[in-house]
Amino acid sequence: MAGVVVVGGQWGDEGKGKITNFIAQEADMVVRYQGGNNAGHTIYVDGQKFELSSIPSGIFDSNKLAVIANGCVVNPKALLEELTQIQNQGVQTNNLRISDRAHVIFPYHLALDKLADQKKGEKKIGTTGRGIGPAYMDKAARIGIRMIDLLDEDVLRERLQAVLTEKNEILEKIYQHVGFEVEELVQEFLDYGEKLRPYITDTAGLINDYLQAGRRVLFEGAQGAMLDLDHGTYPYVTSSSPIGGGATIGAGVGPTQLKAVIGVMKAYTSRVGDGPFPTELFDETGDQIREVAHEYGVVTGRPRRIGWLDTVVMRHAARVGGFTNLALNSLDVLSGLKVLKLAVAYEIDGERITHYPASFKDLERVIPVYEEFPGWDEDITGIKNRNDLPQNAQRYLSRIEELIGTPLYTFAVGPSNEQTNILFDLWSEAEGKA
Repeated sequence: MAGVVVVGGQWGDEGKGKITNFIAQEADMVVRYQGGNNAGHTIYVDGQKFELSSIPSGIFDSNKLAVIANGCVVNPKALLEELTQIQNQGVQTNNLRISDRAHVIFPYHLALDKLADQKKGEKKIGTTGRGIGPAYMDKAARIGIRMIDLLDEDVLRERLQAVLTEKNEILEKIYQHVGFEVEELVQEFLDYGEKLRPYITDTAGLINDYLQAGRRVLFEGAQGAMLDLDHGTYPYVTSSSPIGGGATIGAGVGPTQLKAVIGVMKAYTSRVGDGPFPTELFDETGDQIREVAHEYGVVTGRPRRIGWLDTVVMRHAARVGGFTNLALNSLDVLSGLKVLKLAVAYEIDGERITHYPASFKDLERVIPVYEEFPGWDEDITGIKNRNDLPQNAQRYLSRIEELIGTPLYTFAVGPSNEQTNILFDLWSEAEGKA
């Protein structure tokens, strides 16, 4: 048996979808274990561009199962639209499976998400407004509605009647927003349930059956380690656990099933939304990186914040995420920069620290300590071997490995699978640890 996890090592948007799709070529199942349709990722398959939000990357191979597991929250309307979109692009979707225990995002979740963040004013979190947080809140409060409930009219009506009594009061009295009608939602979501019925099943049982049979299962996290609810830049985080350990709860498997955790990162740092970002660039270099890499959100279209690679962040992510290896993307974006910088530590009140502080006030005051490296001008987009990279690029990669304390699994010199270069056979090594 071999379970491999792909985790974002920064604040999301690191290129997890591409790496997942790349590793999935030799997997039998791809499992999305947390998050919702706020997690956009772009994938190129046979030269065709696909933009996914909820559907796992394994959907493109009909011989693999693509699983939305119990740790996810599902917007049925958005999911059906996404299915239709990729079907229209020629992708068959019979290999999709959705956990019957996954929680459902309703219109009141979307409304509350947007209204609550707006009410915070300057202290807003900067959510995507897609109802993810409120859906997880209801799950924790034990008033959530699950996918299995969409298949039973009586249960769905009973649960909606109970929850809307509270939600409508909040919407109307606190936010002066019109409430929702029980019967309208019952009929709308029963229809979604019927359309999704062929996909809904006990995915935890299915995943464990695959593992017990010695088949290869790839677990795909959304967002990134620094957006983890417990270990990220709280409160500017997501509502679930993207780190490697999140796969065990979010997919319903034991930790002994996971043999490798790949932390995906960029050769620099990007971030969407508010929150601390010690190495953020506000100059022409940041603008150049953003435009060369087209750093705009897949889901929202928002320009991403850009900064130098922060190895303090990456060491923290590697530690809490259990990274066994790194997958480094977008090395080509740095070509043409005369000087590159790596944050190796922080200074706060004159004291040098190498850990990532929990205190939000401390994070706002830290000053990055940089090491500088000469850049390179060569076009590296066709490079296939690490030793063929310019010497300055090789030194940059080696120093990243040293500072993070984690070896590379891949380095990418462009967005396509063909531009992602592997350094060893991941699956064989993972199976050797079984």
